[in-house]
Amino acid sequence: MSEQIKEGTSTEVGDVGLPEDLARADLYGLIARFFHQPPDQELLDQIAASIPDGEEAKPEDAPLAKVWHSVVEVAKHNPATSWREEFDRNFISVGRPNVILNGSFYMAGHLNEKPLVEIRRALEVYGLESAEEVTETEDHLSALCEVMRYLIAGDDVEVSNLTNQRTFFNDHIRPWYDELCNAIEDIADMHLYHPVAALTREFLAIEGQSFDMI
Repeated sequence: MSEQIKEGTSTEVGDVGLPEDLARADLYGLIARFFHQPPDQELLDQIAASIPDGEEAKPEDAPLAKVWHSVVEVAKHNPATSWREEFDRNFISVGRPNVILNGSFYMAGHLNEKPLVEIRRALEVYGLESAEEVTETEDHLSALCEVMRYLIAGDDVEVSNLTNQRTFFNDHIRPWYDELCNAIEDIADMHLYHPVAALTREFLAIEGQSFDMI
């Protein structure tokens, strides 16, 4: 049965300290949301509430927990209007934006290249397709994270299983996510998305290490 993968769907903020698949799926969904469109105030408030006021990252905290604390801090102290301004200034442009969020650019040097064709083939095998209202191509980071969320939490075990997660991640996300995070962190005044990039890098690095152990 064909399923639609929608970017920017509502996201619950899971406990990033939990190893369970639900927490992984939630975090993929949150990263997809951040890069599909800027967070609204409701999402920022939800993120801010995930750690009580006054609780700081401890030296013994895991790296993922530390970067999550950083995301919580910028969510607490910056309103949705600031996030939208930074998002539009860097990810949206009538020409080339400051940061491109499409895998083809990093893997092939141009948009709409062979990596996009290969992603579409993989989605066809999985019986997935983009929702009609989605304007970004399937190699956009948000779309790829939504696919991973489905491969983790979907009901069809013939599609949503660890083998497909590992293959899709290694083929379509792992080769370029680090370069994307570097591009974000290289822009000095992009201070809201620096912690988001750090969270993305750390989480996807953990994913890669876990898949290597299979």
